[in-house]
Amino acid sequence: MNTHVRPATPLSTHDTTRIDDLRIGAVRPLITPALLQEWLPTPVSVQALVAASRAAISRVLHGADDRLVVVVGPCSIHDHAQAMDYARQFKAQADALKDDLLVVMRVYFEKPRTTVGWKGYINDPHLDGSFAINEGLEMARQLLLDVLALGLPVGTEFLDLLSPQFISDLVSWGAIGARTTESQSHRQLASGLSCPVGFKNGTDGGVKVAADAIQAAQATHAFMGMTKMGQAAIFETRGNDDCHVILRGGKQTNYSKADVDATCAQLRAAGLREQVMIDVSHANSSKQHQRQIEVAADVASQVAAGDHRIMGLMIESHLNEGRQDIVAGQPLKHGVSVTDACISFAQTVPVLQGLAAAVRARRLA
Repeated sequence: MNTHVRPATPLSTHDTTRIDDLRIGAVRPLITPALLQEWLPTPVSVQALVAASRAAISRVLHGADDRLVVVVGPCSIHDHAQAMDYARQFKAQADALKDDLLVVMRVYFEKPRTTVGWKGYINDPHLDGSFAINEGLEMARQLLLDVLALGLPVGTEFLDLLSPQFISDLVSWGAIGARTTESQSHRQLASGLSCPVGFKNGTDGGVKVAADAIQAAQATHAFMGMTKMGQAAIFETRGNDDCHVILRGGKQTNYSKADVDATCAQLRAAGLREQVMIDVSHANSSKQHQRQIEVAADVASQVAAGDHRIMGLMIESHLNEGRQDIVAGQPLKHGVSVTDACISFAQTVPVLQGLAAAVRARRLA
């Protein structure tokens, strides 16, 4: 009689030989930048617009153009048709004010989150947690091409380190956000980007991190990345001399003349150009979207008084004012932001006109 008792089968087993990807739930294929650009190529007319607008922004940064660079548009893009509706209305204002304002449409596809939340049009284009990133990349590139076809240059925030390979050829101006200005990887990215780049001050309001970022981005770097063919590679950059600070507030606002003076003193001490762009939203408006109008008026008065150090502004503006949450099963309101609250386009028009008038006054100051 066999007295050996087989041990009970365990309910689960632990693979002690596996030490990699333990917390990865799935890996899906990613389209290559080269394939996306083959599907959605850049027309010659769009190439000319991107090149000309980048050069114009560079001239502002180097003192050869006295217009204000004004980056205006939704906090984030979540609907193609609504973005195009905004772009068509915006183009009329851009044309009317082109002698005084160098207008760039804000087309943001990636959103940094303090904890969790919707990460943007590329990451989750259907706003339902399906994370159809390949579709998001295609939808984002198509929207940029459509906006550019109207004759409007576009600006965006560079948050993900791989996504620029898919869309950066269409971008005239880029931003590095407050949470990533101190990131070495983003400073290296900026050093190799073909467009001018603005670095926001830190979330606490500190400007030194942005000044440091400009110095780092002006330098040459070598780092690992992905080519347009989707292959791992080492990139060696030439450095980017078209970088600047964006004041967006922190624990306190920082758009006043005293704040501009203090920022420029830090830039001067670092051997950098004394110039700032002012974001009238975020902490500078205490996250009260209508205060953007008041803040923009204050900045306009500084410009009108002859301050040439202010080279641009950022404004969060959508078809309709306010914000809304994404709630499953509930339709979204038309033309209302799903991230930070925006002023309406109707409220934006007089702000732009006031800024243009300030530039004209500055020329006479």
